[in-house]
Amino acid sequence: MLDIRPNHTIYVNNLNEKVKKDELKRSLYAIFSQFGQILDIVALKTLKMRGQAFVIFKEIQSATNAMRAMQGFPFYDKPMKIAYSKTDSDLIAKQKGTYKERGTKRKEEEKKKKKGKDAKGAPAVPAAGAVSAKAGATVVPPRPNLFNQPPPVHGAGGIGVPEQPPNQILFLTNLPDETSEMMLSMLFTQFPGFKEVRLVPGRHDIAFVEFENEMQSAAAKDALQGFKITPTHAMKIAFAKK
Repeated sequence: MLDIRPNHTIYVNNLNEKVKKDELKRSLYAIFSQFGQILDIVALKTLKMRGQAFVIFKEIQSATNAMRAMQGFPFYDKPMKIAYSKTDSDLIAKQKGTYKERGTKRKEEEKKKKKGKDAKGAPAVPAAGAVSAKAGATVVPPRPNLFNQPPPVHGAGGIGVPEQPPNQILFLTNLPDETSEMMLSMLFTQFPGFKEVRLVPGRHDIAFVEFENEMQSAAAKDALQGFKITPTHAMKIAFAKK
C-alpha cells in the first residue's frame, strides 16, 4: 500500500461488523474529527463493504495525521487498519473538477486489477469514489480541529450551576440518546490518565468520566468542550461535584 499516493480520503477496514451503521459513523466521526474537518464518512452495510469505511477529510495533511496516529487503534475491540484510498472520492473529485462518470469498462478494469493483487496476497484497497455518497452515506457537518477551538465555556453543567473545583472526575451533559459507554470511552481514551466512563441508569443525557488526576481531566475537558457527538448535541463538560 506504500505506492498509493497521499489522499484526502482514508480507507479504514477490520471494523467490527456487528456495530450498526449509524453508530459506526458517529463513532468514526468522534475519533477522527480531532485531526481536521471531515467532509463525509461513507460506511455501507452491504456484504461487500461490511467492516470497511471511508473517511474524507478537507485537507490531505489531516488524513495523513489521522492515518499515522490511529493505525491499529482498538475500535470496538478490533485494531483498525488504515490506508490512503486508491483514488479521490467523488466528493473531492468534483471539487477538483476531475470527476468522471464510472463506466462499465472502467469497473471491469478495476476488478481485474483487484484480482491480480489478491492473487499476490496483497489486500486490495477499494476506490473511495466507487462507493458513491448517493448510496446512503450521510454528509457529516464540518467541525473545527480540537486543537484550534475557542476557549471552553465555563459553567458547562448548565445555566446557574457554579463551576466546581478541579478534580479527576468530569460530568458530561447534553449527550444524545444514542450515547454508549463504548462511544465515550473511545473519545476520552485518547487522553493520558483515562480510567473509565460511568453512565447513569435511566439517563441517556449525562455521564461521568474519571481520570487519574485533575490535571489530566482538565486537559480532556478543555479539548473536548463543545464537541458535537451529533450535529445537534454539543457536549458540555464540567468538573463533577464531590
